[in-house]
Amino acid sequence: MNTAVDFNALKSRQMAAWASGDYAVIGTTLQLVGELLAEACDLRCDERVLDVAAGNGNATLAAARRGCRVTSTDYVAALLERAEERTRAEHLPVIFQVADAEELPFADESFDAVLSTFGVMFAPDQAQAAAELARVCRPGGRIGLANWTPEGFIGQMFKTLGRHLPPPAGVQPPSLWGTEAHLQSLFGEHAADIAITRRLFNFRYRSAAHFIEVFRTWYGPVHKAFAALPSESAVALEHDLVDLTNSLNRAGPESLVVPSEYLEVVVTRR
Repeated sequence: MNTAVDFNALKSRQMAAWASGDYAVIGTTLQLVGELLAEACDLRCDERVLDVAAGNGNATLAAARRGCRVTSTDYVAALLERAEERTRAEHLPVIFQVADAEELPFADESFDAVLSTFGVMFAPDQAQAAAELARVCRPGGRIGLANWTPEGFIGQMFKTLGRHLPPPAGVQPPSLWGTEAHLQSLFGEHAADIAITRRLFNFRYRSAAHFIEVFRTWYGPVHKAFAALPSESAVALEHDLVDLTNSLNRAGPESLVVPSEYLEVVVTRR
């Protein structure tokens, strides 16, 4: 970790990025990931479950649907509001609380399971975030994560964004959470076991242009990247994203289906 990095300033910029657009437009398409993670963690009725960096609540809903007592957290209140709308629609009792993944406001060993789907991996102080997940999980409990890999589509998309708009110096890329070695370094001392399964999520859109239009409009990091670039640079970014998306499309010229690799991780707390 580079102690020269101003994590508070970085988090403020991140919060503004995730609050821009409307992540729920994309997030709801990822619900399957939350359901699979809930099964991988073998969640039981009445277990205490914490969803960290919950976004619009995919893991929250999956756990609540299994009868768990769920607390759902994110540091962007607007995202939790969309999650709360979803739980109200299904009459699911969930506690929502604004909270920073790096400073969780809960006592040690408060939860039977701690989940995060494509959320905590974006915390700038990765070691601190991992330590907080472990701290609030009871011994024998499970920490369940879904993390994009560096080699997968979303990992490559962030690399493409980084070529056009370089990330802050000294900050580890979020996609490190999608590597087994880094997960071992983050959780090894806290873990009795780390089970890792490689999975694919299929992004389904009409075309590369449609995918980019949706992400450019609603997905905070992409939305902010395009907004920050001058027009010629934005055109170049769009061109590179079209090339990347088309290169991975397995649906042929009439549609778009792009598999994106992620790691499904279950850490059993020591």
